[in-house]
Amino acid sequence: METNRMKSHITAVGVIQIAFGILNILSGLFLILAFSFIESFIPDPEVLKILSFITIPLEILLCFFGVLMVTGAFGLLAYKKWGRILTLIMGALGMLNIPIGTLKGVYIIWTLVQQETLELFEKDTRGYSPGEN
Repeated sequence: METNRMKSHITAVGVIQIAFGILNILSGLFLILAFSFIESFIPDPEVLKILSFITIPLEILLCFFGVLMVTGAFGLLAYKKWGRILTLIMGALGMLNIPIGTLKGVYIIWTLVQQETLELFEKDTRGYSPGEN
């Protein structure tokens, strides 16, 4: 019975990570479009350099973290150990985003370090499907 409860928590974590990962990717793409549009109105090349110095790393990080979140979530939903580890790392990094990321990160970490969850991911490495008891 505990296993079924943890399966629903794992599914919830996966869905949350996919949703927030997609939001990160869309935010990064939006910033690329927005700053490309804004650059057309700035005549000063020094200001453009400063703007690029700030925005390009931000755009890359948002898209990169979004892809990592989605990838980890799909691995998590497939009960892969690497998916669990990647989701734990991304959940811990997300805790820096106060307050929503902190709440999300605490839930992710709580879910993925439970003994029942660890057992579900151990079954995957022995060739059993997560649905089997």
